[in-house]
Amino acid sequence: MTDLAGKTILLSGGSRGIGLAIALRAARDGANIALLAKTDTPHPKLEGTVHTAAEQIRDAGGHALPIVGDVRSDDDVAGAVLKTQGEFGGIDIVINNASVIDLSGSLDLSAKKYDLMQDVNVRGTFMLSRAAIPMLQEAENPHILSLSPPLNITPRWLGAHTGYTLAKYGMTMATLGMAAEFAEQGIAANTLWPRTTIATAAVQFALGGDRMMKASRTPEIYADAAYAVLTQPARSYTGQSLIVEDVLAAAGVTDLSGYAAVPGTPDSELFPDIFLD
Repeated sequence: MTDLAGKTILLSGGSRGIGLAIALRAARDGANIALLAKTDTPHPKLEGTVHTAAEQIRDAGGHALPIVGDVRSDDDVAGAVLKTQGEFGGIDIVINNASVIDLSGSLDLSAKKYDLMQDVNVRGTFMLSRAAIPMLQEAENPHILSLSPPLNITPRWLGAHTGYTLAKYGMTMATLGMAAEFAEQGIAANTLWPRTTIATAAVQFALGGDRMMKASRTPEIYADAAYAVLTQPARSYTGQSLIVEDVLAAAGVTDLSGYAAVPGTPDSELFPDIFLD
C-alpha cells in the first residue's frame, strides 16, 4: 500500500491531540474516519469535540463520522461498529487511542480511577478491537493499532505508577494477543509509543505543565509514524511493540527537528517519555 485513500478507520477518542493528528494525516489521503468519543459538548479546559474534529477531518480532505459514545459501553462499541459499517461499508483499521492517565502511587490512587483506567485502557481496547474483527476479516489490509508502550518489566517502570502501568501494559497485551490469535487471517495488530513526551493535554495537566509541553514533540510525529505503520502489509507487519522514532527512521525520516513543539529545541533537551529505558 502507498496511502489510505478509501480506507475506513474506526478510532476511539480523537477529539483532540494525538488521535486527531492521526485522523488528519489519514484524511489527507481521503480516508473515511469514524470517531467514537464522549466529547459531545465543549470541555471547560480542553478544546475540541467529536464534532469539531469531524469538521477538521472534512476540511483536510477526508470523510468523517462523529459518533458520540463511551468505549466503556458495550452498546456504544457495538453501535460504533455498525454505524461505521453502515456509513462506509466496512472497517479496514481500528486505532485504540482512548486512554486515561493517573500517575498516582498505589496508596494514593483511588479505586474509582483504577477502575476507570482498566475499563478505558484495557477493556476498551479489547472490546473495540474484538467488535471490529468480523469487519477486519473482510478488509484487504486490516490493521489494529494501539497507542501503548512495550512491556518493560523492570522495577523502575513496574513500581513507578503501578495502577497506570497495569492499564497501559494491558492495552499492549490485548493487542499483541490479538496479533497472535488472528495472524493466520492476516489481521495486523501492533502498538506504538514515542521516545519523547508529546505536547498534549495529558502532558500539560497530568505530567509537567507548560515546562514539559515546551520540551515535547508535536502530535504530528505520532501521526506520521502511525501512517507508516498502517500502510504496511498487514500479513507480515504484525505483533510488534513499535517506537515512533524507529518507525520513522525505517521510513527514511531521520531529521526530527521539525516535530519539536518549540522550534529549534535540540533533541537533547526533549523530555523522555515513560516506560522506555
